[in-house]
Amino acid sequence: MNHQPNTTRTRRVFFAAGAVATGVVAVAVAAWLAASPGANWSWRDLRGWYNPAVGFHSAALPVGFEDLVDRIKPAVVGVRAKVEQDDEDEEERARPGRGISPSGRVSPQRRITTSQGSGFFISPDGLAMTTYHVVARNKKIEVVTDNGRTYAAKLVGADPKTDLALLKVDGGDEFPVVRMSDRAPRIGEWVLAIGNPFGLGGTVTAGIVSAGARGILSPYSDFIQIDAPINQGNSGGPTFDATGRVIGVNSAIFSPSGGSVGVGFAIPAETVKAIADRLKTKGAVSRGWIGVEVQSMSPEIAEGLGLDKPAEGVLVAEIQPDSPATKAGIEPGDIITSLAGRPASDERDLIRRVGDMPPGTTVELRLLRRNQDKLITVALGELPVERTEDRPDAENPEPAHGGDKSKMGLMLMPADKLGLDAQGVVIAGVNPSGVGAESGLSVGDVILEVGGNSVKTPEDFFTALASVQTQGKRIALARIKSNEATRFVAIPVN
Repeated sequence: MNHQPNTTRTRRVFFAAGAVATGVVAVAVAAWLAASPGANWSWRDLRGWYNPAVGFHSAALPVGFEDLVDRIKPAVVGVRAKVEQDDEDEEERARPGRGISPSGRVSPQRRITTSQGSGFFISPDGLAMTTYHVVARNKKIEVVTDNGRTYAAKLVGADPKTDLALLKVDGGDEFPVVRMSDRAPRIGEWVLAIGNPFGLGGTVTAGIVSAGARGILSPYSDFIQIDAPINQGNSGGPTFDATGRVIGVNSAIFSPSGGSVGVGFAIPAETVKAIADRLKTKGAVSRGWIGVEVQSMSPEIAEGLGLDKPAEGVLVAEIQPDSPATKAGIEPGDIITSLAGRPASDERDLIRRVGDMPPGTTVELRLLRRNQDKLITVALGELPVERTEDRPDAENPEPAHGGDKSKMGLMLMPADKLGLDAQGVVIAGVNPSGVGAESGLSVGDVILEVGGNSVKTPEDFFTALASVQTQGKRIALARIKSNEATRFVAIPVN
């Protein structure tokens, strides 16, 4: 008689084994979730890892953002501003060497254009954040909400230093709002950017936080770098984390082509909240001011200053006239080693700390001057509002005789022959393989001093270099004015 397998019993064994295995996996997963340090997991989170279409092996794939977008997108608006603009491009006006252009150029003419950007509501009564450069010099501002309605808006206040502006939208409606994050984002976490690129309102893009604390554009805020695509028109729009909170306001992109290449920058929520509160109450941001231009130290600069030992601190490159620094006796070449008892680590840290103090505050500065420690007291002034002034067009004279030296690779001209308001010599040409280019000198830079001696002609410059060399020094410290900022440059002379 043939033996027939008991299929019913076999199936029961398989089912029992499967149930035990499932139970073991469930217990293991539950134990792992419970043991995760600092975790606040729920079974809903675990379910989010499972894709019904393909199973658990797709757990590494991100889930969709559709529910999140439905919740946060109505608070984002497009911003249209009628603004005054020069025919001449802003970047061209700021280009080094602009003052060395031929005569006869037509002065830029004012015209009215439409600037497009983005924004988002931070209060139900119509307060909305955007970026300053979208609404600067505006004649009329409108916002377009997610449902297509257009509202008039007015500028409550703006802060050019952080590129932020606060709008008040008139309409009588209770507008949807978003919440600002109260934490710094982590590198690698998911983010969503929502805005109005090229006038295409309500556009959503996704990416991650690529980096933090990017020191670009302004010392008053460190930017968050994201790779979510943002383009022209996204400025002023929010970047959200995966919980729907705003972690930053999109402000700039790095792009060789003008379009997104995955390198965008957002103003952190911490900065946005602080500036929004000050704009709401006062309409402007008041900052403390010493009146110095500073730069970080380097071993080459320390050697050029003849310091006995490497110095930690911030080097004073220029003193503003009639400033608190002038009244306190601060001099170019001083090294600020501490502010209010705390070490001065770099120029961005120093500028930000001074700016966070209210005008009128009295603070102690510790300086290093010619290898001597000094302690001085400074009463902070108020940071002046910057004014952009066009320089007059200049003639294009012939380079001064002897201004081109092969070793330095610099072609120099006296600044007073170019109609500039600075004393010194202007760099009119740079040999890329010369010592000047290697030291970081560029066309349009104005050389003010070398080795502590003023220079007014190309001959003064080279004489000062020779003087430093005869003293047995390897480095000549030159004070340079570049794009309205002053800095020190270490030039090798041996």
